Amino acid sequence: MRKDRLDTVGAVALLGVTLLLAANQIMVKFVNAGLQPVFFAGLRSLLGALFVWAWLWGRGRPPVLQREHLAPGLLIGTVFAAEFLCLFVALDLTAVSRASVIFYSMPVWMAILAHYGLPGEQITPTKAAGLLCAFLGTAWAIVSRSPSTGGTLLGDLCALAGAFGWAGTAFIARKSKLREAGPEMQLFWMVLVSGPILLALSPLFGPLIRDLQPLHIAGLLFQSSVVVAGGFICWLWLLSVYPSATVASFSFLTPVFAIFMGWLLFDETITMAILGSGALVALGIVLINRRKALPGGNRPAV
Repeated sequence: MRKDRLDTVGAVALLGVTLLLAANQIMVKFVNAGLQPVFFAGLRSLLGALFVWAWLWGRGRPPVLQREHLAPGLLIGTVFAAEFLCLFVALDLTAVSRASVIFYSMPVWMAILAHYGLPGEQITPTKAAGLLCAFLGTAWAIVSRSPSTGGTLLGDLCALAGAFGWAGTAFIARKSKLREAGPEMQLFWMVLVSGPILLALSPLFGPLIRDLQPLHIAGLLFQSSVVVAGGFICWLWLLSVYPSATVASFSFLTPVFAIFMGWLLFDETITMAILGSGALVALGIVLINRRKALPGGNRPAV
């Protein structure tokens, strides 16, 4: 049943999803120690496609790849591959806190694309204030790089490129004929196409296996099932029940949680610059989504 405001169940579920998305980045950095990042991303997409297919089949709606969706499906899957190639490499080169703050600048780039490419998505004064806040937060995170924060310029730029890719997949989902397929099939196209691309590119990034341990394999399975399929399913349910702007705005908590998880689990240094940049990006996300859900917000950052 559709609800016009957030209740306790919805708030708890939203907190759980945002925690899962923050833990997602922690998990990526952890599994990168056992698997080369691009190879890991390819395996995750390949297994994720199986889990999404199983979920759709279990609901009596097995995936159907229609001819009119072939071109946008290949395009969105290719951009998705670029997105996660960049994010997984970023998490290998820089701190979780920095990568998360920069990656979650996505609403800035999506709002700009939507302003020029989607009807009725013009930038309002409130959105403009949000864009400015998020942009300044992203810039602050990049320029505040220092040895103590564990960041590298290449890692920061890879995280930024990942944010561009996320915005690109959201724009394609809204602009192309793939919008008729629905968000579940959009995700299926993304993981189905990105898996082979990432696996084919992975030998260019060094040895495929690092110090592989059983926990790394468990992390890969967790990513493929709980994060890619489970997180997305929960996000769709929340969007179907609660106001979409409220659901989308809660994504501001993900970089906040990631900052503290990075400090807790990887002993990353929390500086005033990281906290300040994270606060600006979070404020920007809230302002951009104040009246409308983020265009393309049907897919969380899995």
